[in-house]
Amino acid sequence: MRRAVAGADGIANLRRLSGGASQETWAFEAVGPKLSQRLILRRAPGGDRQHEAAAGLETEARLMDLAGKAGIPEPPVIYVLRPEDGIGRGFIVGFVDGETLGRKIVRDAAFADARKGLAFRCGEVLAAIHAIPLDQVPPLRHADAATRLDELHKRYRLSERPRPVFALAFEWLRQRLPKEPPAPRLVHGDFRNGNLIIGPDGLRAVLDWEIAHIGDPIEDLGWLCVGPWRFGGIDNPVGGFGTVDQLLAGYEAGGGGRIDPEQVRFWEVLGSLSWGVSCAAMIQAIRSGVDRTAERAMIARRASENEIDLLNLIAPRS
Repeated sequence: MRRAVAGADGIANLRRLSGGASQETWAFEAVGPKLSQRLILRRAPGGDRQHEAAAGLETEARLMDLAGKAGIPEPPVIYVLRPEDGIGRGFIVGFVDGETLGRKIVRDAAFADARKGLAFRCGEVLAAIHAIPLDQVPPLRHADAATRLDELHKRYRLSERPRPVFALAFEWLRQRLPKEPPAPRLVHGDFRNGNLIIGPDGLRAVLDWEIAHIGDPIEDLGWLCVGPWRFGGIDNPVGGFGTVDQLLAGYEAGGGGRIDPEQVRFWEVLGSLSWGVSCAAMIQAIRSGVDRTAERAMIARRASENEIDLLNLIAPRS
């Protein structure tokens, strides 16, 4: 702790936070004779294991620090773990007070004022993320729409159970691959309700950069609109709290340019299909005994919900 925080000689109130399917998140206080500082540790499961698609925790910390310096609301990066620390890979950030539970953000009266301008603000913040010069960004994988679709189809083919709605969505997307996509940008990759810290005053921090990559920036706009991230606020396509018009107005006001809503729809379909394929893979993991946790079972059952979302997107009722 002394290496991480000057004046600290120990920790107190260590507790693991719920959520975070791929990484561990711990809250604690750095304490000393004249110090008590609330902090968050983000750590690979078991200390060292990381998902194959993840950018890496060290890279995630660098991206958060870079974003913060670019004016994007981020928790300050305090320390990146070293091998000699003996607790695996990860990093420590400052504590940011607020709510991350999407259900509460969408429904609670405490966030009523924040919800009014939240979609617009998300557009502004995404424009700022996409404006970060690529020569400042650490090495990341490149993945345009065609690459993402091919990778997703390979994952789908591993499933034991064919899903006609998924097959229909793959064909719909192939026929609409962007012919002139925007210039590649830094893509957050998981910018959504649930990965944002929200206070009564609005957006306070952007979290979870672990699948950041270089690609089509509109991907982030579409992912924010995917059905599961609305948490019951189905009439508000942007995170359950706003409209696509509000999101795109904020994006344009933030310098991101004018975006065709149909481009956002393409990425919303791809995002919904991606989540559906992931849910289906969890079903297979449960059946095979690889992972039979209650959390996985709760997520896996949502594969059928994604089929409904996809049909509403690609074959809406007139």
